[in-house]
Amino acid sequence: MPLAEALAELQELTERLRRDCPWDREQTARTIVPHTVEEAYEVADAAVRDDDAKLLDELGDLLFQVYFLALLLEERGAGDLEAVARAVQAKLVRRHPHVFGDAEAKTAGRVRERWEQIKSEQEGREGVFHDVPASLPSLLHARKVQRRAAAVGYDWPDLAGPLAKVHEELEELEEASAAAGVPAPETEPDPMAFHELGDLLFTVVNVARRLNVDPELALRATSERFVARVERAAELAAAAGEDWRALDLEKQDRWYDEAKAVLGSDLGPDLERE
Repeated sequence: MPLAEALAELQELTERLRRDCPWDREQTARTIVPHTVEEAYEVADAAVRDDDAKLLDELGDLLFQVYFLALLLEERGAGDLEAVARAVQAKLVRRHPHVFGDAEAKTAGRVRERWEQIKSEQEGREGVFHDVPASLPSLLHARKVQRRAAAVGYDWPDLAGPLAKVHEELEELEEASAAAGVPAPETEPDPMAFHELGDLLFTVVNVARRLNVDPELALRATSERFVARVERAAELAAAAGEDWRALDLEKQDRWYDEAKAVLGSDLGPDLERE
């Protein structure tokens, strides 16, 4: 089979690199994992951009990471690529009794509920917040924590709850910042402002979760739109003989609005100047 041959050849290539390449020989799981995380983000970026050619390329890079880490397991006698594949197959079958058994789950929401039930009853997961990696980016960590709480029923009944909470937390942040004032650059923030901003961000993530929006990807997309608009504003100003960076805020804003018009509208949130 072409697929089996390709996967076997990649395994052979991975083993040779580990044996013959000085850089690959020096790697450990800890030194490789940062590359794995980076490759996962590049896969996500390609998928969000609907760039199929890039997705094909980045999936290959991520697949190689899996092969390499599995080879490190094999060297320690802790498993190998076959064990990885068989373990995930068994887990997927176990967690999909509505596909491979007699259970019923007619909606995606019900499937997720059953996953959490299976993890608790069959996989020995204990506690509400089991298996939440501390290394996750903060926005995704918050979403994971919220999902764990929601799995045991501790969640808003509808979107109105977290939306109202956003307004409440924003008011509390405004009060805290008004009381503390604006800190000087490169100094520690006011503890209450720090606390209230964290509450606001956590609540915004809750809204994102209820809207099925990945907060990490949404924020990244907005940042990229902002960068594109500022860069275009600078280009438009330069074409008119002006240095955008040297202009006052009002003129910068006018060029920014012009850049938005040139680049066109989109369906995402509009990020104004920071």
